[in-house]
Amino acid sequence: MPDLFNTSEYRTPGQLIKDRLEELGWTQRVLAIVLGMDEGGINKIISGKRPLDASNAIAIGDVLGIEPAKLMAIQADYSLKQAELIERPDPGRATRAKLFGSLPIADMIKRGWLDAENMRDVPKVESALTKFFGCESAEEIEILPHAAKKTNVNTPATPAQLAWLYRVRQIAAEMIVPPYTLKKGQSAVTKLRALRVSADAVRKVPRILMESGIRFVIVESLPGAKIDGVCFWLNERSPVIGMTLRFDRLDNFWFVLRHELEHVIQGHGREQMMLDAELEGENAGSGADIPEEERVANEAASNFCVPEKNMQSFIKRKAPLFSERDLLGFSRSLEIHPGIVVGQLQHKTGRYEIFRKYLTNVREKVAPSAYIDGWGEIHPVEN
Repeated sequence: MPDLFNTSEYRTPGQLIKDRLEELGWTQRVLAIVLGMDEGGINKIISGKRPLDASNAIAIGDVLGIEPAKLMAIQADYSLKQAELIERPDPGRATRAKLFGSLPIADMIKRGWLDAENMRDVPKVESALTKFFGCESAEEIEILPHAAKKTNVNTPATPAQLAWLYRVRQIAAEMIVPPYTLKKGQSAVTKLRALRVSADAVRKVPRILMESGIRFVIVESLPGAKIDGVCFWLNERSPVIGMTLRFDRLDNFWFVLRHELEHVIQGHGREQMMLDAELEGENAGSGADIPEEERVANEAASNFCVPEKNMQSFIKRKAPLFSERDLLGFSRSLEIHPGIVVGQLQHKTGRYEIFRKYLTNVREKVAPSAYIDGWGEIHPVEN
């Protein structure tokens, strides 16, 4: 007779119960009477036609001297094996788990990026995702480990960041812009430099960039993406600058814009997208840990906002007590809006509490003249 204490020898709890009854010399009818149960129900449990539940496992185990946990363990294993025989393989399950678990589907639907009403309509969402990422099937979407990469970036990108990048590329691809040349890019820097004196002047930025052959797109970031900007090229004559305005401040706008513009001028982003996430603090500096391409762009952006020589001279003369009068006088002498100066002063000194009132908002000023998507506005894209 099988070992009653070795549950691995039993496929169903009924087999163990039957062996125990034989050992005791009981019939199934006796067991039913002792338990006060219907004999037919006992027969079905023993024959494996009815699964054993926890309540019956306790009762049967009590009268037969079998641990209920052993009975339930056998039942669980048997039920799982039955399910594996019945359940049809679903190769798309892993794909759906990755897509729905990694991408902010609900936000993408809300933003109008996906042609679907809600994420519960799985077939429609998958169809919308393949269209959004330009794939033939859901299995080819870039965020999946086995998918062929279509967007190479200079730093590992999260699924949400990749989705943002695709949206920027969608919008940029539909813009009608003249071919870019290095001379035009350098000329744009000169024209943009003259706009630093006024916050309202940022409205001229999109036109200046477009005339130079640069496609400038502002797309609100997705939750948790933490992107500031990106530079990439649609082709040899079509650079793209994308920004999120994650920090709606004049100083940050100019720093990120000039950073991405330097990438364009240097020809960065032709092979790999220059994705700039969290372009602040040390990441906005020129330390040894900063990649060369980013260091070059950071230095160009910093000098554009406030020339380094002037900034260091001001700090050396006025630190640690910076007066508002000195700040405004310094800004006027450079013909640069005080908000831009404050941004650089805070970054250089680490004193982010000073002169915060000059950190002017910029989004509402630049939005009317820019290609923008987000903040309740959906930019139309041809599918």
